[in-house]
Amino acid sequence: MTISSLKQQNYSLRAIARVLQRSASTISRELRRNGAGDHYISVQAQQTCQRRRRQSRPREKLHAEGLLFGVVQYFLQLRWSPEQIALVLAQLYPKGHEYRVSHETIYNCIYAQPVGELKRDLIACLRQAKNRRVPRSKGQDRRGQIPDMLSIHLRPPDIEDRQFPGHWEGDLIKGAANASAVGTLVERTSRLLMLIKLPHPQPASAANVLQAFTDMLNRIAQPMRLSMTYDQGREMALHKQLTANTGIAVYFCDPHSPWQRGSNENMNGLIRQYLPKGTDLSGYTQQQLDTIADQINARPRKGLGVRCPLAVYRELLLNSSQPSNLIH
Repeated sequence: MTISSLKQQNYSLRAIARVLQRSASTISRELRRNGAGDHYISVQAQQTCQRRRRQSRPREKLHAEGLLFGVVQYFLQLRWSPEQIALVLAQLYPKGHEYRVSHETIYNCIYAQPVGELKRDLIACLRQAKNRRVPRSKGQDRRGQIPDMLSIHLRPPDIEDRQFPGHWEGDLIKGAANASAVGTLVERTSRLLMLIKLPHPQPASAANVLQAFTDMLNRIAQPMRLSMTYDQGREMALHKQLTANTGIAVYFCDPHSPWQRGSNENMNGLIRQYLPKGTDLSGYTQQQLDTIADQINARPRKGLGVRCPLAVYRELLLNSSQPSNLIH
């Protein structure tokens, strides 16, 4: 039994309230808000209530039909992280502007609001492309010792402070079944990335890694080629020969301590957006790898004051005493 039928039977407000076990003031308020003069029709009353509810609640800041959502979606498709998008918008618009949005709002928009194909497309743009926001799992390092290693604890303190350029972090990212690999180098001060094509087959052999890293490092100007920090991977067993070939000092991190090469570990996550796990990396040419590196180096970084690594590296290079033949 509804208010509409009781109203048609000429029930009083209090009588309707007793039948529906509600307060008389509740019935009076419902008739006043959602009624049409002396008439009360249930369907129209429901529509009026829903319209008032929509008008009283502002739309989500990143609703799918909005301009800001389109901007965020565009930069996500360029492989920008939500934090990078939020930082750039904060620089473009003053505090309190409707086009400013936090990275948490962007994450909530990606994981909570869209459904179906749109949600899958947005998640695929993220670095990890997880269906849920979960912390990384920790693996175990079962690799053997490298002879004559120079420990990271012997590294000069000014390298840790990132005050002087020319200090790099290196690693390998592996392809499907560990049958292919690509070398990575990240400059600690500018966060500039360099990708290195490794010979096939046996890309992670010490001899192949030595030759590929030697060729790439020798493309860098001497003032920007001072040291490299690496994990204890067996592919760097010929590190003394690498030092002799390039003049760069090689330091090794402690086992199970990826944070000691934090810039490189973070960059490897960015690279996986372009070179996903489980794919064959041997088919990529050096030119294709350079193109990927250029796209990543053109993205703004929070640690650089929302500047891109390429701009910071160029500034450092101009301040050095020797030009570089490295082209990006």
